[in-house]
Amino acid sequence: MKIIAASSAVALLMMTGAALAAGHAASQVVEASDQSVANGIVTADRVAAAQNGWMVVHRTDADMVPGPVVGHAPLRDGDNIDVAAILTEAVAPGEMLMLMIHGEDGGTMTGIFEYTLGAPEDGPVRVDDNLVMAVITAQ
Repeated sequence: MKIIAASSAVALLMMTGAALAAGHAASQVVEASDQSVANGIVTADRVAAAQNGWMVVHRTDADMVPGPVVGHAPLRDGDNIDVAAILTEAVAPGEMLMLMIHGEDGGTMTGIFEYTLGAPEDGPVRVDDNLVMAVITAQ
């Protein structure tokens, strides 16, 4: 009985670990809120990524289409807290920004952000064909 119970416990732990790993990939998220960007920085409170990559800041508007990139910050696989991206252009109060997870795939240099709008290098991450992002309004 002890061997069967121990085997069952190991199997349960293995299934739980697999479920957590599967849940990790499915729970990619960007959490951010409206904020002042007067200091030239935009911050996400939390970014959960399934792989190393980038939090990319795109201009956007009410149509919610990603526009030009105006900042980026590196991400580690897993939870990233207080992710700050330095803006490369001025952003006025009232403008909308899309904070989006991009991967580290397809480029030629690891650790160098290579994406340009529409290019495959370091491109956007999608879960169930949806971009992983949050939209904020600059204050």
